[in-house]
Amino acid sequence: MAWQHGFAALGADFFTELRPSPLPAAHWVGRSSAVARLLGLDAAWLHSDAALQAFTGNGPLAGARPLASVYGGHQFGVWAGQLGDGRAIMLGETAAGWEIQLKGAGRTPYSRMGDGRAVLRSSIREFLCSEAMHGLGIPTTRALCITGSPAPVRREETETAAVVTRVAPSFVRFGHFEHFCAQRQTPQLQALADYVIARYYPQCRAGAANPYAALLQAVSERTARLMAQWQAVGFCHGVMNTDNMSILGLTMDYGPFQFLDAFIPEHRCNHSDTQGRYAYQRQPDVAYWNLLCLAQALLPLIGERDGALAALASYPGVFSAEFMAGMRAKLGLLQARDGDAALIDGVLMLLARHRVDYTIFWRRLSQAVGCGDFEPVRALFAQRADAERWLLLFSEHTTHMDHAQMAGMMLKTNPKFVLRNHLGEQAIRAAQQGDFGAIETLLRLLERPFDEHPGHDAYAAFPPDWAATIAISCSS
Repeated sequence: MAWQHGFAALGADFFTELRPSPLPAAHWVGRSSAVARLLGLDAAWLHSDAALQAFTGNGPLAGARPLASVYGGHQFGVWAGQLGDGRAIMLGETAAGWEIQLKGAGRTPYSRMGDGRAVLRSSIREFLCSEAMHGLGIPTTRALCITGSPAPVRREETETAAVVTRVAPSFVRFGHFEHFCAQRQTPQLQALADYVIARYYPQCRAGAANPYAALLQAVSERTARLMAQWQAVGFCHGVMNTDNMSILGLTMDYGPFQFLDAFIPEHRCNHSDTQGRYAYQRQPDVAYWNLLCLAQALLPLIGERDGALAALASYPGVFSAEFMAGMRAKLGLLQARDGDAALIDGVLMLLARHRVDYTIFWRRLSQAVGCGDFEPVRALFAQRADAERWLLLFSEHTTHMDHAQMAGMMLKTNPKFVLRNHLGEQAIRAAQQGDFGAIETLLRLLERPFDEHPGHDAYAAFPPDWAATIAISCSS
């Protein structure tokens, strides 16, 4: 593997160089062939012991330059001070521009009394959801593989260790900028901003009156598009702290997360989020709040408060336009028309009132448009009168449209398979007993979530009653 180490060129103020801490008796848990191809890795090598040891942190990759970066952040709305890669170690950046990072690789100077490890259950969830989000077409960090070890890790109870190999063009977060602003290290802040602009946002330098304001606006608009995609697919992040927000508008840091079962706008997926700060319906507003924190961090470079606020002014409009476009696609509306907003508001209020399963509703509606049989959609509602009224509006709104074309769009927009909590939990329980087959099956389904995958309908069924008792917290 060829390396270029772009982030490392920023200098020692930005990171600490150190090697991962080894784990005993490493074994494979899961691998993504798609990410291996992305990195240009030989498939046979990825099954080798050398790869196993390298991605567990037990043996260095030739040319790698491992490091842990420093950043800060607001956690649950409160400034947390200096943070950093407390259990993640970046091996380096490939010549093709992919940063490779081991999560769970041991203590770093930023571990803050933590053990620097990750446990098997959270590692499986991150591995699967990273690839599931990519399969849905939502910007995300990727996951190459998971390795496991019998080494004990203490959380609420004693669990076993695991390491996820994560891949992204960059793992720079809002919190990186917050750290240098809080430390009043303006030269380092500018160096970081210049690096991000040169590498990822060159258009912000070309012709922009203020490249740093242009950077803020570009990040804001990417974030707005990401939030629209999360909301449309029914995804809850759970820990939208500023240190978990990507400067590239990627979904990152899969701790507590959930795809909605019943459509409950106030749903919170993080058991630790007692105030509901990161509830599903609040995500777009929280993202904007986080962008305000980024704006504050960039203010020494932007120069004027009004200029920073102006850079964020497009966020609401971009979010609204992208969300409406996503919802039109879910409804098979081939072009924008008067009445679209009322139809979209109506269906969301209907689903919330009856707490209907979000993914199943949209998939059944997609199929119904194609075949003309809406009975499976009506069957989702105990009180059918509300559903009938909305379906009548939907029918009237789409009377003159090509329903075959509509259904084709809807079936490519509304997934059959998402990573529901109970599916992840079943894969975790099997893996804890040494059976990794469920991970392979889920990965295959989630990589192509819009396909039918005959014989796997159970993975697209209603969640069992016990799924409601699953509690996911920040502990991982």
